[in-house]
Amino acid sequence: MSTLAHTMMTAARSADSGLSSPGELDRYPFAESPVGDRVGTSAWDGTEPELGRVGRRAAGSRGRGLHGQLVQQLGQMIVSGDLGADRPLVPEEIGQRFEVSRTVVRESLRVLEAKGLVSARPNVGTRVRPVSDWNLLDPDIIEWRAFGPQRDDQRRELSELRWTIEPLAARLAAGHGREEVQQRLTDMVEIMNHAMTQGDALTFSRADAEFHSLLIQVAGNRMLEHLFGIVSAALQVSGGPVTGCDRPSEVSMTHHARIIDTLAAGDGAAAEATMRQLLTVQPEVERVVPAPREH
Repeated sequence: MSTLAHTMMTAARSADSGLSSPGELDRYPFAESPVGDRVGTSAWDGTEPELGRVGRRAAGSRGRGLHGQLVQQLGQMIVSGDLGADRPLVPEEIGQRFEVSRTVVRESLRVLEAKGLVSARPNVGTRVRPVSDWNLLDPDIIEWRAFGPQRDDQRRELSELRWTIEPLAARLAAGHGREEVQQRLTDMVEIMNHAMTQGDALTFSRADAEFHSLLIQVAGNRMLEHLFGIVSAALQVSGGPVTGCDRPSEVSMTHHARIIDTLAAGDGAAAEATMRQLLTVQPEVERVVPAPREH
């Protein structure tokens, strides 16, 4: 096993144990808690007086402190519908409910406003905004939707979006192949193969995320590269329709390796076609990812 593979396996085990680990892969904030731990409180009045377990755990993995915990908790409550559209958010009340300072509340509401979840206006105060105003491409909102009442819609939309973005990225990347990129992609496939034989799902998902993000980054299209966060978030959301990426198998690994070969050959059409095969939902899964729907 290569040095890179060994490093990545160690990093994954450290992340799984809650320990921080060095290296560039740390920029992928992989979720560590199961779906059951992510369900927010059912009503505002039922919220714990301190920050809930969900908020503490998720925000803690990102090093955000109280500010991040409150953003996480309020964000989940808004996205789940517990705090409905046009609901007023009174900073003093929030501070009392969650036992945090006015400064923490103010900064948290600013973050939520930047995500389009709330709006603050003079003489009106801070209110929850409708879904149509949310920044649905924000990685946090993607995660909150994926583990809330909108989970099915979120996972389907993410799968369809990936089906549109990544084949194009693969086609473009075939014209921008670099030796160091080819080697990095090869390393990721080696890591995925080893992780699959070891039953190490966390390491596999990290290497898979690195593989797909590299393709987008070398496509030579800055607008596509800007969408990297969407793909990264999609790869972290589990439980949706199963694609060749979601279910490790010899077939999916063959597709990953084939993509590298097509990039090396500069064959954009083949790279695009192979990526579509990789992202196609397995036939035994009922909720398939279709081609773009006809209107």
